[in-house]
This record gives sequence, structure tokens and C-alpha cells, in this order.
Amino acid sequence: MYPEVILKKREEKRIRSGHKWVFSNEIQSVDGTPQSGDIVQVFSDSHHPLGHGFYNKNSLISVRLFDDSFTGDLKDYFRNKVKSANELRLSCYPNRTAYRLAFSESDHLPGLIIDRYNSTYVLQVNSAGMEKNARLISEVLSEEFNAVNIFSRNEKYFRSLEQLEDTDTVYLGTEPVEVISDGYVKYEIDFSNSQKTGFYFDQCDNRAFARRFCTGKKVLDAFCNQGGFGLNATQALAEDVVFVDSSRSELAKVQKNYSLNGFSSERSFIENDVFDFLEACAQRGETFDVVMIDPPAFAKNKKAKQAALKGYEKLNRMALAVLRKPGVLITSSCSYHITKEEFFEAVGLAGLKSKKNLRLIYYNGASIDHPVIPAMPETSYLKFAVYYNI
Repeated sequence: MYPEVILKKREEKRIRSGHKWVFSNEIQSVDGTPQSGDIVQVFSDSHHPLGHGFYNKNSLISVRLFDDSFTGDLKDYFRNKVKSANELRLSCYPNRTAYRLAFSESDHLPGLIIDRYNSTYVLQVNSAGMEKNARLISEVLSEEFNAVNIFSRNEKYFRSLEQLEDTDTVYLGTEPVEVISDGYVKYEIDFSNSQKTGFYFDQCDNRAFARRFCTGKKVLDAFCNQGGFGLNATQALAEDVVFVDSSRSELAKVQKNYSLNGFSSERSFIENDVFDFLEACAQRGETFDVVMIDPPAFAKNKKAKQAALKGYEKLNRMALAVLRKPGVLITSSCSYHITKEEFFEAVGLAGLKSKKNLRLIYYNGASIDHPVIPAMPETSYLKFAVYYNI
């Protein structure tokens, strides 16, 4: 029924273990002439069936596999997978109406991210198969979830890997302004002026954890973006919070969110490069009880890895230079190519160079609406660590 993709000898081992990608150099032959976005069936070299998935003749990832429940009706498959993904989120966040509804391969929806903002659903389409069938996803969201607005906020880098155009689409309704909550703090999301799909849901659980260290403390939220960490610190009754970001527009969002929540405690909004700000603080002797650093990815590919590790070491060393004793360093990396062990090593080296007595007291990945496939390290990217300086 479907074109067949035959793997080379012994190349099926990783697929059998639970990985969901077939790479182009693992394919022995393709029976038929499938086009990018078509469904194919994958077989081992001994013709043992390994599953169905989306094919892309232009990508290093040649096939993105579905799970074994696919029976041929793609819309029915999408409906079951999206509903199942939503059930998990509702069990985790029963009082929230904003979360990552679907996390691509981790929810058996290869190359598709869905973020929910009340009745607005934002897609990030990262595969040719999902691009070809995005209207089916839109129909499922409309029929099963009463979606009012559905549109995409795609990421150029990932689409370029699939040779997809850098475009966005409105599938239903408009692109409104939404007010959401992470369980503690409210945020206004203006999709006409937002990064990624509008909000970084991956740090929600970690922001909630960080709150426990902030009551009555002086807190720095560096690379604050929309202010998630600092606003949670404020809501947790921090004595003073300093928000720093190089983006004027992001700081304007923080200020709007600050007012939206009715906060009135001490705070500062500083437009500056974080490295420059930390250096200036160290020079004038300004210190903080809690330093939170959540930078953008330093390594977007393997070639940038070594430079990124030096960058993480430098950033954490500069953060430690303004951390009081005792104090708490809350630090993150969203670079997939940096492993947990390498991140620990970079922070540890920063501690040694700073002559700080650090103890790791907590480690986590992304929030639980970003599930991880154990056999697929590509589904785990965020490193979040809390250190105590004694």
C-alpha cells in the first residue's frame, strides 16, 4: 500500500530500541517514488516491518516514524495522539489552560509542536509530512478542542533542515493577544511580537521550584526574556528583583506583566548585555542572594560546542562573582549538543576559578509537558541546575 524503505544490514537496531528517526545513510533502497511528506513503510534488510512514517527525500532524517497504532487513517491517528497528549497535560496541570500540548516525536506526532493558549493553538511545523497535513491537525483541534484560533509560528532553522519554506500560516481565526497563567503568574502574550511560539513553557516547572529560594531575598533574573523567573520570585515575596535583558521589547513585556500581576515590590528593569552587566556589578561590588541565568542556546550545532562550553564557564563564573555567601545560583542551558555532564563540568570549573564552595542541590530537564523518549536523546535538551554557595 505504501512505498517501502529498506534499511541496510543491522541498521534496524536503533529503531527497535525505540528511536523514531531513520537517517539517509541507513537506507539500502526505496521501493517506489515517494515524495517528501508522503507516508512510507520501513523494513529491515530481512524485510521485517519496523513501522510507518513520514518520508523526506531532501533531509538527513529520511523517515520520521509513527507509533504502532497507525492503521492507515492519518486523521484518526492524529486525533488519538493529540487527545492522548492532552490527557497527560491535564493530569499534570489540571488548573491551567496554557501548556505545551504536543511535543513532536515524544507524543508520536513527528515534527509537530502544539502550544495551547486558552482557546488559541500555535503550531510549530518541523517536518515535510506535518507541513503537508497541517490542515488535518487544524481540523482535529477545531473538532475535538473547540479551538478558536490556530496558526503557526515556525522556526527557520528546523524548517531549513527539511528544506521547507520559512513561512507561517493562519489555519483558523486570528492571531490574538492572550493572557495566560503558569500556575502562579499571569503573562500577556502578543503573538505579533513574540519569540518561538509565544512563551517558553519548558521552564515552567523550574520557575516554580526556584520560588522557594526567593522570599525576602535580593534576586537577579538575567536573560529575563518575558520575566518568568523574576516574576515568580516577585510573587514569592522577594525583597528586590533586578530584571536584565539586551532586548528592549522583551523588557517592555516584563514591565507589562509586572503591572498585570499587580506587583509593587522593589524591582529594576535594565536593558544591557548580561556579560557587561555582570562585569559592572562585580566592579562596583553589587551582589545578590539569588542569581538566575537562563541564556539562549550557545551551541546550535556540533561545530559550536567547544566555544559554547567556554561561554557557559565564563557566564557562570561571572554570575558567581556577584553571588553572596550563602547564596543560590540557578543556571540553565538549552543547548542540545551540550550534555548534562559537560554542563556540570563547565559550572564546576567556574566555581573552582571563582573559589566558590558550590553544592549541587537540584537538577531537572524541561517541564513535564516536554516528555522524553529514553531511546531518543534528541528529545532531551534543557539542563536546569541549582547550586548552593556555602
